[in-house]
Amino acid sequence: MSTERRRNADGGRRRAEGPGDGPRGDGGRRRADGPPPGDQAGGRRRSGSGGGARRGDGGAERPRRPRPPENEARSEGQGGRRRAEGERPRRPEGERRRPEDGDRPRRRPEGDRPRRPEDGDRPRRRPEGDRGGRPEGQRRRPDDEARSGGRRRAGNGPRDPRDRDREHGSRSEGRRAAGRGTRAAAGSGGRGGGGGRRRSRDEEPDDRPWYKRFFAKAWKPALVAFGLMVIGGVGAFAVLYAQAPDRDDLDTRAENDMSATQIMWAAEGDANPEVAVTTGDVTRIAVDYEDIPPEVIDGVLAAEQRTFFDDPGISLTGIGRAILSRGEAGGGSTITQQMARNYYSNLDSDDRIVRKIREIFISIKLGQQLEHEEILEAYLNSIYFGRGASGIEMASQRYFDKSVSELNAEEGAFLGLIIQMPSNFEGNEMGDWTKTYLEDERWPYLQNQLALMNEENPDRGMPRAEAEALQIPERISYDPTSEVEPKFGYVRNAVIQEITERYSDAGITDATIATQGLVVETSLDPALMDAATGAFDVLPGTPDDTMLGLTAVDPATGQIVAFHGGPDVSAVVNNSLEHRTQAGSSYKPYVLATALSNDISLRSMFDGDSPQEFPELESPVQNANGVSHGPVDLIRSTADSVNTPFVEITSRLGAAAVDETAVAAGVDEDQITTSVQGPLVALGTHQVTALDQASAYATFAAGGLHRPAHMVTELRRADGTVVEPNDATEIEQGTQVVSSEVAADVTYAMTQVVEAGGGTNAALPDGRPVAGKTGTSSNAVSAWFVGYTPQLVAAVGLSRGDANLSLEFEGQPQDEIFGGSTSANVWKEFMTTAVEGMPVEQFPQPAYVGADQSFLPTPSPSDEPSEEESEEPSDEPSEDPPCDPSAIDENNPNCEDVEPSPECERWDWECQNGENPDLPEECNGPNPPENCQETPGPGDDPSGEDNFPWGRSNTTENNRMIVLGRDE
Repeated sequence: MSTERRRNADGGRRRAEGPGDGPRGDGGRRRADGPPPGDQAGGRRRSGSGGGARRGDGGAERPRRPRPPENEARSEGQGGRRRAEGERPRRPEGERRRPEDGDRPRRRPEGDRPRRPEDGDRPRRRPEGDRGGRPEGQRRRPDDEARSGGRRRAGNGPRDPRDRDREHGSRSEGRRAAGRGTRAAAGSGGRGGGGGRRRSRDEEPDDRPWYKRFFAKAWKPALVAFGLMVIGGVGAFAVLYAQAPDRDDLDTRAENDMSATQIMWAAEGDANPEVAVTTGDVTRIAVDYEDIPPEVIDGVLAAEQRTFFDDPGISLTGIGRAILSRGEAGGGSTITQQMARNYYSNLDSDDRIVRKIREIFISIKLGQQLEHEEILEAYLNSIYFGRGASGIEMASQRYFDKSVSELNAEEGAFLGLIIQMPSNFEGNEMGDWTKTYLEDERWPYLQNQLALMNEENPDRGMPRAEAEALQIPERISYDPTSEVEPKFGYVRNAVIQEITERYSDAGITDATIATQGLVVETSLDPALMDAATGAFDVLPGTPDDTMLGLTAVDPATGQIVAFHGGPDVSAVVNNSLEHRTQAGSSYKPYVLATALSNDISLRSMFDGDSPQEFPELESPVQNANGVSHGPVDLIRSTADSVNTPFVEITSRLGAAAVDETAVAAGVDEDQITTSVQGPLVALGTHQVTALDQASAYATFAAGGLHRPAHMVTELRRADGTVVEPNDATEIEQGTQVVSSEVAADVTYAMTQVVEAGGGTNAALPDGRPVAGKTGTSSNAVSAWFVGYTPQLVAAVGLSRGDANLSLEFEGQPQDEIFGGSTSANVWKEFMTTAVEGMPVEQFPQPAYVGADQSFLPTPSPSDEPSEEESEEPSDEPSEDPPCDPSAIDENNPNCEDVEPSPECERWDWECQNGENPDLPEECNGPNPPENCQETPGPGDDPSGEDNFPWGRSNTTENNRMIVLGRDE
């Protein structure tokens, strides 16, 4: 860069053109087409500006750079002619004359805007120190920032070569920022030149859409990351594939010892728990593929994987479904994957994804090393079929007492069908759910798969007509605990079924339980198990098919402490945990809890008359024996089991809301599908088990906090590792189903059932508080009593194996069979033993949540006039009535000196009648022990008159519930 251009860039002062000894600043002529080279766009530099050196300022005069003669001439604007001395320079045409020194400048008329200087005009002087205005929106530039050389003025004179340098310098400094304008427009004349700093690329405005800008910057990092992922994935695949076992390990794995699982009783104190029962020895007999009939192979493939011979070793859709749901939607395992899982115990892991990945790599490797027939042979020799049978040969002997080579198509299809849930099909008698699942779902599915298999390949399966003709085969009986008491067989089956349901996330299967030597600790108390069986001895003689259900649950933990299974595990389904029957009026507490949660209080009034019609029902609803109770609140409705108020509530709030409360409290969700959902569910049309009722009532006993009912308290693998159940968090923390106030009110209403309603037979001899509810379905098909103390809940349900048959008891007519006269006695017998030694605790006081509402019908006026005329009002005032101490009238003069009677709750017998100081303390409660029977209790009067607020009702009569038929 030349010295002159550097000086211009630094803002220095330029010496005026002309001879070296000529005048400064204003000397020499200016070209019409722009300033001399190096000068600024705003004209010549004013005197007093900061930059540049002056003569006489102490610095030596800088010599002028020599120029060619032609350039010297052009710089004078003469076009080659030299101006004579003293001659004034010519003014180009159209240019305004500049006033001479001393001339007075012309004044601008007032209101005129200042004229913008024309090209070639001398800029007006600005007061010293004034920096000048900056156009609106223009960024202030630092003083030392380089300025552009300005635009070239138009003119007729020759072009100075230095202009090209100036233009080149301006362009080299980059494009001028938006909104800054030319130097003349900016009013910044007089300061140094230069075009300013060149913008970087990042500062340039980018008009592209945001997504294009994003992808322009992101595609390279994304490509690198993708490449690293591919490389890492290939490396991980290679490592996992190399670590997966191969076919050489199959024989070794097949010979592994199989250990039975031990099931323990609940420990007493600090003592070690005792073994209750084991799952039994497991036997395996291997067979060759050629020894298995094609019909058996087709049955297994129809149940598990119809297209096995055409499919790869893994199912990509099943794997994707398992990954997206973290195993909740099932893994869609192929037969190859199941075989890998059965043979290799190192697949065990608490994480489903880890197990699935291991299973996939073993399946890929074995699928490449083995033929389909070899895989199927290994699979059928390793799969667990239940009944202690590992492999299809042993299963054939345990279920049909024959070799696999002798099985027919129906038997082979059945063995293939039970692979998924073998423990559910071990017994000949199955629960209602299992029976429905087998007959209505799995068997029709298998028949259809056999037909489709034949349509795809005529050599496999069977024609549709033959497939649909297949029947479920008969099996031989099986009881692994036949040499011991029946309870052990029921305990074994119940524990196995619970483990497979609650520990499925940890990969625990029937095969794991049967072969891996697990240790199971339970909450079952052997003494209470015996008490549950012996409690039914209080009943008169019953038919052999009578189902005697009893389940006891600790409300604080949800642990099942006892249950009664039945007489024979091989022939009779579990009476308490699986068999279900209509709930009857024992379903009403769920209606009551729903009402209380919807602002309907215990004191709300309902019409207790019978019969009553409801819009959603074709037939009227009757109370027991058609008795009309008149206006009743929910306390009396619960105690006397009045039907119409509960149907009214269900009709208003909806049956779905009632069922939702029941399920949340602990009733199995499948049970609410056992009858039509409508207002009559309030009367117990749904079928439930004793376990359902005990679990749900435990929620009320625990203050509205529900914990899932369970009997397995700890599960350990053979190496001592504790396995966590699926519901560990729910059991530990619980779920608040209803508020504690609602639970207190529900409990209080049910205490009146035992104290003065249809469940008085359930009162315990030690006088501790009891809450419960009776239930009897129409024609005595079922009879219930479900009750609890603060520490223990027990549900007793009686029915027949055939749900259409009525209960029968020796010496007791059918119209006298009720829950309060049968099941309540069994409950009392069991609970007397169960609570022995427990401290006596009290229920919380009722909270009376909700509003006191009236649902009584409004009487309609008669259309016909009455025969009797109404009395004319008397002109004389009537005499004041006597004062009622229980209702003091301030306007009644007779009440001036009367003391009001103490306020008592309508159910507080001690408050209303006073405490007898002559009797022992235990005789003052509502349920005194037997030695206090002569003491008047609530509702009793020494004179023999009924003193209960609504009168004592006949227990057996008012407890009977009328349930309309399902078709109605």
